[in-house]
Order: sequence, then structure tokens, then C-alpha cells
Amino acid sequence: MYRDRDFDLQRQLPWNQEALTQDLGLNTLFNAMSGGDEFLATVARHAILLGPQEELETVFYRQAVLKDCLRNSSIARRIYDVALEAIENKRKEWFLSFARHPSGILYGAVKLMEMLIKSLGKLRSIADAHAHEFESEGFRTFFALIKNELTDEYLVSVKAHLKELKLDRGILVSASLGKGTHGANYVLRKSADTTPRWMEWMPGHRPSGHTFHISERDEAGTRALSDIQSRALNLVANALAQSVDHVVNFFSLLQAELAFYLGCVNLHRCLSEKGGPVCLPVPAVAGTRKLSCVELRDVSLILTSKKEVIGNDLEADDKALCVITGANQGGKSVFLRSVGLAQLMMQAGMFVAAKSYRADMCRALFTHYKREEDVTLQRGKFEEELHRMSEIVDALTPDALLLFNESFAATNEREGSEIAHQVVHALHEAGTRIFYVTHLYDFARGLWEENIGNALFLRAEREADGRRTFKILPGEPLQTSFGVDLYEEIFAAGPAAERAALQPSV
Repeated sequence: MYRDRDFDLQRQLPWNQEALTQDLGLNTLFNAMSGGDEFLATVARHAILLGPQEELETVFYRQAVLKDCLRNSSIARRIYDVALEAIENKRKEWFLSFARHPSGILYGAVKLMEMLIKSLGKLRSIADAHAHEFESEGFRTFFALIKNELTDEYLVSVKAHLKELKLDRGILVSASLGKGTHGANYVLRKSADTTPRWMEWMPGHRPSGHTFHISERDEAGTRALSDIQSRALNLVANALAQSVDHVVNFFSLLQAELAFYLGCVNLHRCLSEKGGPVCLPVPAVAGTRKLSCVELRDVSLILTSKKEVIGNDLEADDKALCVITGANQGGKSVFLRSVGLAQLMMQAGMFVAAKSYRADMCRALFTHYKREEDVTLQRGKFEEELHRMSEIVDALTPDALLLFNESFAATNEREGSEIAHQVVHALHEAGTRIFYVTHLYDFARGLWEENIGNALFLRAEREADGRRTFKILPGEPLQTSFGVDLYEEIFAAGPAAERAALQPSV
């Protein structure tokens, strides 16, 4: 995930994560990436929501790794399964976590390390067989690490040490006399006795060296001997347990980092089955005001709709303000969501749902969408809008992207237009890139007549017979309520549509 650091699932998510998830339909995206695996969904959530905090070099780095995963998805899945198997083995060996006696800790650590070594051996086999099929810096570094660190000699040596640590021939301990003639400096030694264990039971066999036996009824002697053994094994048991944790952490990190790319593979398959276009975007340096795309689509809509989703083209290079107007149900909100989703996916290092997409990086992404009435009755609808706007302003950073959808429409046309006008001008002067979907004609027309040099005006296309094409095209705001459309909505859909239709239309 990174060239020079690890992917951290404990990293704090943006304060507006819930608003982004709701407004951009991110749960649909996360579910498609997860393929039913909750861990994949968690990783996808972190990677995508933290996308605006990543650097341009990280995006290019991830794109290269993603291309490798798309080309070699089965191999990437095998590596992921090896990591998952190792982690599951750790969970099964519950006694390693609960044992308190050094001999118990050592026994559990040896058993688990043997399983982990098998998993490391599988990674080595995959690296030997398939490393040449990967081209990205990320995978080349990973396979080089596996080959350099997990050599045949190393694996043989570890297996030999683990065999020794099973202590099948008992233990050899050295110690020195401490204060009060008490034992001190207990050290576990490697046994030099290579006599097979079965020979000890042969008639006439005599053990080498001086020996003594503790009576079966000598409880004090047994406790003393056990204490000596524990002191001798303590350092070794702790060292091996820490080594086990180190290896398990390696597999946990490998699982988390591969989970993101496997989520991308799942999403790519879903989009391909739906017939949606997919491309790797071209990110640019933040603040350069780059944004152009061909056939951009809303990923969430592609995943949930049974019908073909219409794509839109956009040429917004050097534009800091984009105002979108037009008839109801014309595709404005869908287009706005497609812009937000594409930006987040690009900055996470993913592909986007378009034939081509190029945009500069944003340092933060905010959404200010209309909401239903506050169910807690703490604020009125308009006051709630202003409160959310205040929170966004407090969190604004340079080169941020802010998406408005029908904001400040909870009050009358004149008041809403004036507030929207002042807010947009302040944000524009602060260097924030703005996309604003609105039905406030006074607001939209006022911005048009100001003839702001870096503003772009788009309008949802509506044909003469009222049919929506769901195309968003350049066009000035129009003062029309499309009375025929309103008539059909009111009498075809009932009171709910009537209330909605009474809202001003552009």
C-alpha cells in the first residue's frame, strides 16, 4: 500500500465519514468490494475514505500494484489465503495466549512456529514460481524480501532449532551461585548428548555424568526442580513467543494490504459483468485544476441498477466552480455523485467507472446535501443546513473539493439564493473547488451574469417532449418550471410528488 511504511487500520478516519458514506452511496461500493467478506469491507472503507490524505506518488504506486493484481488475481488470492491460514492457526492455538507457565508457553510457541514456517515456505514457493509475472515495484520488493530472507538454509536452520526446543531429551541448564547460595543466572544450554532416547531404556545403559533421582513422594524436591526448569526456560519461551508474534504480525499486515487489492478485483469483476467502462485515472498535482473525463458513470448506480447507466463527458480544466441546473429527475445528483466517487477512488489508487478520467488531487472532500427533517427536533431543517456548513468551513483545507446538492433550499428562493451566493463566493476566494447542484434560479443566474472566468455552467438535458436523456451538458440556467412535467408528477404520483413539485425548478 505504501513504498516506505505499513498500512494502518487504526488510522483515524475523516470526521465527515458518515456524511460521505451516505451522500456518495459508499456502502454499495464497499459491499461490492467485500464479496461478503467483512474484513475486505473494513479495509476498503479505510483506504477509500482516507484517499484525500494520500500523496500523488502513493496513488501511482498503488495503481501499478493493482494492475499486477488484475493480471494475476489467482496468484494474489493464493498469497492472501496463505496469510489468512497463518492467522487462523494463531487463533486456534488459544493455549499460547492463556498459558502462564514457561514450559506451556514454549510448547505452544514451538507448535505454532512450526505451522508458521510451513506458511512461510508456501510464500517462498509462490515467489519462486511466479515472481517473474509481476512488474510493480510493490510486488518486486515483496518477492525479493521473501527470496532473500526465507532461503533454504534459513528454513532448515529454523526447523532444526524448533526440533531442539521440543526438549525431547530433557533440558540442560547451567547456573551460578548467588547471594545466600541461591541459584542465579539460569541458562538453557544446547544438549551435547546425541544418544537416542530409546537407548536409555535398554538394559545395562548408564547415563553419562553424575545423576540423582527425586522420589515420587518428594513434593518439595519436585517443586524445586520445576522452579529450576521454569527459570531456565523463561527467556527462551518469551523470545520464541515474541518471534511468533512478529511472524503473525507480518501475515496480518500482508492480509490487510492484499485485502484492498482483492476488493478492487471483486469490484472490477462486478463492473465488467454490468458492462460498465473501467479505466485507471491520471492524477495530477493538487491545485492544478485538472478535471476531464469521458463517459463517467456513477459506480453505485451501476452496481444497483438493472438498466444501462448513462455516462457523461466533462471538460473542467482550470475551472474552480461548476454549477449544475436543469429539470427534476434529469441526472444532476447522479452526476454529482459520480464526480465524488471518482475522486475518492482515484486518490485511493483505484480505477474509476469511465473511459478516461484525469483530475488533480484534492486535500479533502466534503459533501453538503439536503437532509430530511431532524428527527431529534433539536434544529429546524434550515438551521441544520447552516450548522453542517459551519462544520465544513471549520475543517476546510487548501485545495479541497466541496459538493453541494440542493443546499439552502429549505428556505424561500430569495433568502436561499443570497446565502448560497455568499457561501460560494467565500469558498471560491479561499481556493476551494466547488460543484453545486441547485434549483435556486436567482442564485444560479446571478453567478452566470457575473461571468466568473473559472466557472462552468452545466444543465441536465431535457428534450421538447419532456424526455430526460440523463446527459449533463454545458448550458446557462433557464427560468422555467416545466409545467407539463409538474402536472404529470402531481396527478400521476399523488400528494408526495405534489409537495416535491412545489419546490422551485430551474
